[in-house]
Amino acid sequence: MAEQDLQQDPDIVPEHGDAAPAADPALVVPGTLAAAVPAAAPVSVEKSKAKRLGIFGWIAIVWLALVALMVFVPGIFPGPDLDERSREAIVAQQFGPSAEHWLGIDNSGYDLMTKVIYGARASMMVSVIGTVVAFMIGGTLGLIAGYFKGRLDTVLSGIFNIMLAYPTLVLALALVTIFASEAGVSYARRVFVVVFALGIVSIAPVARVTRANTLVWSEREFVLASKLLGTKTWRIIVREVLPNVLPAMVQISLLAIGLLIIAEGGLSLLGVGVPAAIDSPSWGNLLSSMRSQLFLGKPWGVFAPSLAIFLTILSLNYLGDVLRARFDVRESQI
Repeated sequence: MAEQDLQQDPDIVPEHGDAAPAADPALVVPGTLAAAVPAAAPVSVEKSKAKRLGIFGWIAIVWLALVALMVFVPGIFPGPDLDERSREAIVAQQFGPSAEHWLGIDNSGYDLMTKVIYGARASMMVSVIGTVVAFMIGGTLGLIAGYFKGRLDTVLSGIFNIMLAYPTLVLALALVTIFASEAGVSYARRVFVVVFALGIVSIAPVARVTRANTLVWSEREFVLASKLLGTKTWRIIVREVLPNVLPAMVQISLLAIGLLIIAEGGLSLLGVGVPAAIDSPSWGNLLSSMRSQLFLGKPWGVFAPSLAIFLTILSLNYLGDVLRARFDVRESQI
């Protein structure tokens, strides 16, 4: 009788000590209390999907691992030495791929695959160090602007907007031209100025993203509670706000590395990038030195460094999207 009253009257609920049994879907009668309760959302399945990298994620990681090997131990890859010329191929006018030269040779007879491998060091060094400079300066300014708000935020945001108003390549070109345009400038100074210029043009995007995320996290309950408890400002920023803003900063930094690789290539095409040298090439100056083959109907010299740039930027962008997806899932559960 009690069970019938419970089924007929939905206002009757079990006592706290009684555990409500799970309803069998096959035995649920329409109109009863069990039928009105929706099924639990598959949270574990959503979490497991968010944690999966997928095949493209692993491909991106493998390619970036290969790029890291190119940077630190380029000699482990097969192929001719960097200073080894193939005079026979030049005489035969065989600039395209062959059994000895998988990606072809340049106008001087040097193996393009070897030059692409050794060129990863200069390109990645310039882009990564420039991104680290932007990460440190732009991230700090973005945290300050988003946390303190007010007039300080207005001034810093105005500076960010002014920097974003200039085209990236034009601003980098102007900085390199001002500080390292005279004849006879050393290789080290030109590289330093290129890194400095690329770091400056990347400050504003990193700062804007950091500021936007800081504005959100600085109003969370645990941050407000720390303020009420009298915690020092720098401790709140470092211990409470920064760990939550850091994923977005890392994501935009991955994108910035790819953009700086393109910017370095653009500066090299304009003649103010990393100086071309046999013992230390870069992907950008390889593009600049091989563009003459395009007019001769021989695109192999441009294809090799372009492929390396394309795969690197694609891998960085994909991993940035994966990081953003995992960060969004984490934030939605708070």
